[in-house]
Amino acid sequence: MKAYVYVTLKRSVLDPQGQTIQSALKKMQYQGVDDVRQGKYFILTLEDALDAATAHTEVERIAREVLTNPVIEEFTFRLED
Repeated sequence: MKAYVYVTLKRSVLDPQGQTIQSALKKMQYQGVDDVRQGKYFILTLEDALDAATAHTEVERIAREVLTNPVIEEFTFRLED
């Protein structure tokens, strides 16, 4: 099983890299992009013996306690077999 964890800055936190990318896209005349937020992406390979409920609990805990700074970041994740 694999866990795909996405970590981004909270909406209330300034994202200068995202703003720079958005500005560059406008200058390059790309259309339809209203906002850009940058972040981090993690792939965790989980042990086969882990059941889905335990995997969900453990990945959520890892994301909250290790992969993010809860003051400025938030996360989402998904599990796949």
